[in-house]
Amino acid sequence: MFTILEITETDHNFTKLMRSIKATGLEGTLSGIGPFTILAPVNLAFGNMSPDSLEELLKPANKEQLANILSYHVLSGKKMLRDFTNGQKLKTIHDKEVMVLVKDGETYINGAMILTRDRQASNGVVHSVNILNMHYNPQ
Repeated sequence: MFTILEITETDHNFTKLMRSIKATGLEGTLSGIGPFTILAPVNLAFGNMSPDSLEELLKPANKEQLANILSYHVLSGKKMLRDFTNGQKLKTIHDKEVMVLVKDGETYINGAMILTRDRQASNGVVHSVNILNMHYNPQ
């Protein structure tokens, strides 16, 4: 079975995410034992950023800022879609808090809608989401 990193690395919808992960050095963490839940922003999720902004974030001088953004996309533990409940608060791997909203049959984490779900890996699970940098209060 693949790791969550291998799943995201082989999916063409996550090429911008993988560039970001490699720029921050999160590869080691995401290849680890886990378990982790990755809320993987698809390439279109990076669309709110100008290409120049992404290129700027990928520079070594901005590694910490990019890692902070990505940290909202990795949860501690394995969370399948059925494990998310409305109003639930979850901790990321860097001890930040995100909020779950279940509305009209869709599940959102800090406003990011889960698109594809429950892609199981040897060290966790991958869900794709439509928004990058989910660190806002959804209320």
